[in-house]
Amino acid sequence: MSNRSINSASYGNFTSQYIGGKWVDGTTGKKLRDTNPYDDTLLTEIALASKADLDRAFASAKAAQPEWAAKTPAERAEIFYRARSILDARKEEIISWLVRESGSTRIKAEVEFGAVRAGMGEAAPMPYQVVGSIMPVDHSGKEARVYREPVGVVGVISPWNFPFHLSNRSVAPALAVGNGVVLKPASDTPITGGLLLAKIYEEAGLPAGLLNVVIGSGAEIGDAFCAHPVPRVISFTGSTAVGKRIAHVTAGSPRLKRMSLELGGNAPLVILDDADLGVAVNAALLGRFLHQGQICMSTNRIIVMDAIYDKFLDAFTEAVKGIKYGNPDEPDTMVGPICNDVQLKTVIHLIESARKDGFEFRVGGDIEGRLVPPYVIANVAPDSELAQTEVFGPVVSVISARDEEEALKIANDTEYGLSSAVITTNEARGLAFAKRIEAGMTHINDMTVQDFPSVMFGGEKNSGLGRFNGHWILDEFTTEHLVTIQR
Repeated sequence: MSNRSINSASYGNFTSQYIGGKWVDGTTGKKLRDTNPYDDTLLTEIALASKADLDRAFASAKAAQPEWAAKTPAERAEIFYRARSILDARKEEIISWLVRESGSTRIKAEVEFGAVRAGMGEAAPMPYQVVGSIMPVDHSGKEARVYREPVGVVGVISPWNFPFHLSNRSVAPALAVGNGVVLKPASDTPITGGLLLAKIYEEAGLPAGLLNVVIGSGAEIGDAFCAHPVPRVISFTGSTAVGKRIAHVTAGSPRLKRMSLELGGNAPLVILDDADLGVAVNAALLGRFLHQGQICMSTNRIIVMDAIYDKFLDAFTEAVKGIKYGNPDEPDTMVGPICNDVQLKTVIHLIESARKDGFEFRVGGDIEGRLVPPYVIANVAPDSELAQTEVFGPVVSVISARDEEEALKIANDTEYGLSSAVITTNEARGLAFAKRIEAGMTHINDMTVQDFPSVMFGGEKNSGLGRFNGHWILDEFTTEHLVTIQR
């Protein structure tokens, strides 16, 4: 690793696009006001990107990519080792931005920082993992070689809930295997989802033009981003509705594209009748209320077998009453503000819907601004609006099940299939149950929120297409080329 010194001054000038290795104003003539969701203080104003700016970003990535792909694995790996050192040197600065811009509590911001740091470490050896093969062929004197190559340019669209991590989860591996990247972060988190990463990679010495960050409204550049002829892959994390829109728009592109989509979830946490109550309560508490429930893997439904339903509900209720909510910058706050008013409106609607349905409110409270206290709603009907909707807020349904088979039926009764979990003291029973859940990921005796940089991540049904992390993401961002030789 190089001895190049790390800049000690705090990053600034988060008012521009990052295109072609330069910080430039967007050309729409419009500005985005980026505010703190907790107290509405103004963080910055950013001149928004136009379609012409988007064209320049994709052209820049395309022009810079071949030289980058030709670099040695060590030269590419060096960028990520250096970026990790920059993360360490700027940890408090980064966490402060996550708290102020995305409403992250410090607990969640620490988790997100750790995920990005681990992701840099996972990306660093990826240049050495882009390997091909020589294949046997039933033809005399013929050799078949399969070369693995970068796709060229990857377009990344990231969400606001884990903006720093869910941007870099695609950006780092795409760059590591030799691609250029254009990143469009969510409008709620343009700094932590994009511009902050651009600063880090710029300081790490990433060649100019290779990574471009465009800040623009979906109405202005969203469709154009997905339909653009340059990117070969669109990597998107967000809602199922927007994922379907992206699939529709990319179908109209002049060039067919791959889509790597991580979409919505309605994660069940199933508690079997032999569960350890302490394990069950802890898994439910953190799995639902980390980052106010604004996580695609967050426990949306707690399904408990009748034999231990009352005991679990009493213990869980008491534990939730002890959760501190409020100022996300205080170190022991677990639940902070909802990120934006659109999500707040949806959360309020679902709470009111549950009241109309006559469900039992075990924990709740008054909503102040965007601050929603933890809600535990019991005896929820599995087919209700509350149980069937992904709730991006600190509200959880507790559902009873007569037996194991009914618990499984309820768990699978959803259009989603991202994460899930089952709690039991019998590992064999848990494994048999887990394999029958219709989801991309199932965790035994743990919470539904799990993401490891070297382990597969992805969903089934309406929760997405493709896989993230480890060699799975490497497959998404590379292509194979068959070359045969007849001797």
